[in-house]
Order: sequence, then C-alpha cells, then structure tokens
Amino acid sequence: MDTTAKSMLANLQAKRYEPIYLLQGEEPYYIDLISNYIESNVLNESEKSFNQVVLYGKDAPVHVILNHAKRFPMMAERQVVIVREAQDIPDLQKEASAKLLLDYASKPVPSTVLVLCHKHKTLDKRRELGKKLDKLPGSATFKKVYDNQLPDFILQYVNDRGCSIEGEAVQVLAECVGPDLSRMANEIDKILISTEVTHTITSAKVMAQVGMSREYNIFELQKALIQKDTYKLAKMVYYYEGNVKKNPAIPIVAFLFSFFSKVLAAHGAADKSGQGLVNILKISPFAAKDYSYALQKFSLQQVVKNISLLKNADLRLKGVNTGSEDESQILKELIFQLIV
Repeated sequence: MDTTAKSMLANLQAKRYEPIYLLQGEEPYYIDLISNYIESNVLNESEKSFNQVVLYGKDAPVHVILNHAKRFPMMAERQVVIVREAQDIPDLQKEASAKLLLDYASKPVPSTVLVLCHKHKTLDKRRELGKKLDKLPGSATFKKVYDNQLPDFILQYVNDRGCSIEGEAVQVLAECVGPDLSRMANEIDKILISTEVTHTITSAKVMAQVGMSREYNIFELQKALIQKDTYKLAKMVYYYEGNVKKNPAIPIVAFLFSFFSKVLAAHGAADKSGQGLVNILKISPFAAKDYSYALQKFSLQQVVKNISLLKNADLRLKGVNTGSEDESQILKELIFQLIV
C-alpha cells in the first residue's frame, strides 16, 4: 500500500481527524479508499442523517461547498462534507472562488471534516491555491503505480485478507489486469470469494477468473517463443486458429511487441542482473527470469527484426498492406518468423 495512504488510514482509525483532506492525483484507488473510510466510519449511523453530506463537483460551486463546511454539527461532535469528483468544481479555477477556499483553509471550522476528492490530476501547484492546499496535513497526492510495483500491491492485498498467493499467480494478475488498482482489487476480491482463508491462490484459479486458458494463454506463448519450442508453438497456433474470437490476434501482437521492446531495452542495460532488469524495465520480479532467458536466446539483431515483424503484422491485421490472408494466417506466419 502507498505509504501516505497507510499513514492517513492509521490516523483515521485512531480517530485523529484533519479539518481538510485534499486527496488528489492520477491513482483514484487510494482516493476512494480513504474517502470511503471517512464516509463509513467518522460518524455513527445515527449522526449521519443530519451531519454527513456527499456532493459532486460538477453540481457544487465553491460557495456551496463552503456553506456546508461552515455549518455546525447537530447533536454530534463533528460533521463530514465529502466532495467527490472535485476536479469538476465549475469555478475552482476562478480567482474569487480560489480566494474563498484559501480563506477557509486558513481558518477551517474545527468540527467539520471536509474531504476534496480531486481525481486523475492535481491542482496546479504554480497557483497559490494548489501550492497552499498541498501543504495541508490532510493533503496527499497519489501517483499511478509502475508495473514493477504491482506485485507488492497484490501480495499485500491478499495477505491482509488472510490468504497467500503463488508467484506465478501474481505475475498473471499483474500482466492481465495492469496498473489499474481499483480493477485489480475488484478482481482479487472475486477470487477471494471462492478461496478459504489461509489457502493459497493458484495461477489456475486466477486464469479461471480472468477467462484465460491455462495451456494456451499469452504467457505460455511467450515462454514457448523464448524457448523456441516449435512443437508447443504449433499446438498453440492450431488452438488459436480454432478459437479466433476468444484469442484475437491484435492483443497478442501488442503483448509480444511490448515484450520484445523491453528485451531490446534489456540488451542496452548496463546491469543485466535480475534486479537490474526489474529496476530498468519496471517489470515484476517474477518476470525478470523470462527477460534474462530471452537475452540469451535472442541477439540484438533478432530482437530488432522481431519488433519490425510485429509492427508489420499489426498493420496487416488492421487492414494495411494485406491481401486475402485472414487473422489466423497472419498470426501463424508471424509466430514462426519470430523464432527464426
């Protein structure tokens, strides 16, 4: 978990509340995590009806938000005002409204917990509003995670829920779901529903959840290419030819293009150790061994050639410079060209 989010949640759980929270940045998962915790836990159920309000930015100009924030709680110690989608506040960029918000921030109502959920971007720190609000104790900026940070998130998320997970299962989740933490948490939750506490999540269970064949998935294709296993590749091509709708060629080509692009970068790396490749390529530690092996099996010239082949195949699949060949024929030809 992000260290700032972890610290903020710890303070909230200890009932140490800030008068203003500015939750902003490109990663909405932590913004939702913290704001949802505040919405669910700061007030008890009997206090919420009179003392908790949730607004949406596009419907709430600054003066409306502050009118709510300046009220005093009714039969409760505090009130909560949450502004979701705060990036859509219509007059947030106007000087007069910015001044109103700054004036409030300099002397907030101590019995109010005001939460501004500013998603997908940050306030402009070149302006006084962005600069001063960013210095508030309740301000936090959450950046998009890199691919190599995903395994730690997955492991901790699963462990926090009393389960464990195989390394291969972590890699499958990281590659299939990608760095969308909200979607990642949702996919893991679905898997955990059918997993008993203390049990281990296997790669087979993950593949079943994401609708992936255990024998003919993209990771097995990548391994067969690295090993230049023509028998296994032939089996997989035959399977893809009969299951084109479940295995469209364009995503396969895009995945392989990303893989060989990283292998190209690995060839130019000064540190080609496993940890060196993790740091340079921003990949999962579980994937490092595949790239180390690919460096041994594919020369720099072969990698450059393969990237060119993948670019050409992508164009043909999209209707550029193609003849009567169908999708499966283009993919079949490409796969065997990649190991030459």
